[in-house]
Parts: sequence; C-alpha cells; structure tokens
Amino acid sequence: LKSIHAMNNYYSRGELIYKPRWITNRIQRAIEDHPIVVLTGARQVGKSTLLQHASPMQSWRYLTMDSADTLSQALDDPASLLIGSDSVVIDEAQKAPNILSAVKQAVDRAGRRRMRIFISGSANLLLMKQVSESLAGRAVYFVLNPMTIGEQLERAEPTILAELLSGQFPAEGIANNLLDISVSEWMLRGFLPPLFDLPRAEVWAQWWEGYVATYLERDLRQIANIDALSDFRRVMQLAALRTGQILNQTEVGRDARVSQPTTHRYLNLLEATHLAQRIPVYAGNRGVAIIKAPKWYWMDSGLAAYLCGFFDEQSLAKSREYGALFENLIYQHLSVLAQQLTPRPSIFYWRTRQGAEVDFIVERGRQLIAFEVKLSDTARYADTEGLRAFLDTHSNANAGVLLYSGDEVKRISEKIIALPWRMIAM
Repeated sequence: LKSIHAMNNYYSRGELIYKPRWITNRIQRAIEDHPIVVLTGARQVGKSTLLQHASPMQSWRYLTMDSADTLSQALDDPASLLIGSDSVVIDEAQKAPNILSAVKQAVDRAGRRRMRIFISGSANLLLMKQVSESLAGRAVYFVLNPMTIGEQLERAEPTILAELLSGQFPAEGIANNLLDISVSEWMLRGFLPPLFDLPRAEVWAQWWEGYVATYLERDLRQIANIDALSDFRRVMQLAALRTGQILNQTEVGRDARVSQPTTHRYLNLLEATHLAQRIPVYAGNRGVAIIKAPKWYWMDSGLAAYLCGFFDEQSLAKSREYGALFENLIYQHLSVLAQQLTPRPSIFYWRTRQGAEVDFIVERGRQLIAFEVKLSDTARYADTEGLRAFLDTHSNANAGVLLYSGDEVKRISEKIIALPWRMIAM
C-alpha cells in the first residue's frame, strides 16, 4: 500500500501532492459491478484529480468538456466520442448533458461486450432540468465531498460510525491518535484541496473570493439562466448567516429583496451544484409533534465563513455564528462517513414543537444514532438533554452521541456516550 501511495504521491501541479480519497475503494468496487459510475461534487473538490490518479480510471480514455473541441463534438455528435474504446471517462459532463443519451445507447448496444463509462461533473445531473436521461438501472451515483481532516493527514478512514450503528461503543479513556488541531483555522480555511498549500487567512479569503466569482460568472451560467448575479450573491450570503438553522425561504427572500419563487430557485441551484444541502427533519415517531422545515448546511465551512464575512480566526472565534459553523464542519465529516457505508445511511435532524432537539440523526435501515454537537472542552450531563429526549421517544435508537472538543471518551449513561469530535474526522 505504501508503494502505491508513493507512485501516486505527486501530480501535475508541481509541488501539490495527490492524497488518496476515502471514497476511492467504493468507486473501484462499483466499477466492477456497474457499466456506468457517476461522480459529482462541487468545483475544485478534486474529482478530476481522483480520476487521473486512481486505478483503473487513470488508464481509461479521458474526455473533458473543458476542451472546446471535445465539447463541440459532444454537442454536435455525442455518440462519435464513444467510438473505439470500451473504457471511457467523461469529465465535466454537465456542460453537455445530451451526452448521457449517447452513453445509455452505447452501453445498451455493448450487450455482453462489457463497456465501462465513468461520468463526472460539478452539478448533480439528477437535478438538472436539461437532463432527460436518468440512466436508471445502469448507473450508480457518488458525491465527492471536500477533503476530510483525515484525508488531508493521509490517515485511514475512521470506522466509528459503522461501529456505533452496529451497537459497539469505544472504550472509555483518553482517545488515541488524535492530533491537537486549531478548529478555527480549519473552519476558516476550508477543505478544498487547493487551499491546503496556502499560507494564511488573507490568502484563503482571496482564494474564496475568486471561487465565488468564478461560480457566479461562469459555472452558474452554464446550467441556469441567471441575470441578476448580485441578487443571487445576496441570497448566498443570507443563507450562510443561517447555517445550521431551519431555513425560512420567505425570510431570506424578504431580506434579499428577491421574490419567494426566485429565492426557492436560487437555493435549489446551490444544492444542484453541491455548494449546500438541506437536511430534513427525522419523523420516525409519528406520535411526536415535530418541526417540518429542513435545516441548511454548506458543503464547506470555509465557504460559509467567507460568505458570512469572516476573514480571520479572531473574528470567527468571537462570532455568534461560530457554533453553527463548527456544526457545519461536523456535518461535512458525518456525510463522508455515511457515504462510505453500504447501504448508505440518511442524515436528519430532530426538533419538536415543544423545543426538544438533536443536531443530527443517522438512520441506516433499523439502525439509529443521534448526535449532539457541543463546542466545549467538557462533556456534561446537561449537554445531553436533547439526546435523552430523543432516546425516550425512540426506544429503537442504538445510541446517543455527544461530540465535543475534549480528548476523553466518556460514558454518560447506558445509551449515551461522549466522544471527541476528532474521532469522526481523523
């Protein structure tokens, strides 16, 4: 394994290092069983880098719609691009969504002659209005998230979520192999690969400024007809200030001076391009009156912090949004761990009309874990009030987990345990 990592350690951008992604093994297994694999994710998240360095895709015929000539051919005669090869990578496919029909036809014609096609793009192809071809029954879908802390440190993926879902609690005591890291630094910088070699907060802010500008001025216009980019940016900023909250679209539209239907469309576009995610409420116990609106999170806490106007660690750490942005960081890592499991768990939140709430509920079949997030160095019984309320009304739940900033694994009750949050990140 070390020799494989050594061979793949450097890539074409000189000093930047290619770091294997935890999702790679799942993608490789899917390629063996499905003729089409689709990988989507936000721009700059590392999709093209993974495809150019991970086996077997690195040896396949590589077509990118970033090439003007390839894009022209894809728009004019997409079927011709697939002639002469039975293993093809199609990158940035959202720029030529009609190529999906050609992919379906090529796979169907291949019959017993196995054809393998890998499609990637920075938009969720299933949510794009221009896409009429779902590839149902032929494709399996993955989302590449921003890098986790563990991936950046080149560590093996944590098994803690799978263990908790199967009813295994870690032993009490000081957790092993947890590095002492600056959470505010990670939250401010963000988790996209190009950021990791940038030296300081001022440069991170400049990078995010360019990222948002490129998204608004180029990427967004490729998939949607947006005339008022300033309105769209105001909606983004107002949504960032509501990170980790129940998102009231009417309120956002009012503050942005944008109509409710337009606000709804803009938020949907942020989801379709993998910049943000609404998570639904958990409604497993129909006898409890619950809040029904979804909560709002961003694909990267660094993007959310930038949109909120935080450009240095001091202002971020003193802000009222600090806890919500930390919660966003936790959601990023839980999402990655959930996608590593088959079948994939779903992530919810829980809140009753009486005020009881839990930050995250992870459900996988009949397995159920509740997570509460506290930006505190001490795990207190009082911090588990929401977890206890959830467990009281959901007797089928495996456990309640308090994620906090300390170093100790601490059993609080029969079904509640406090864990250092870094156990899900590295």
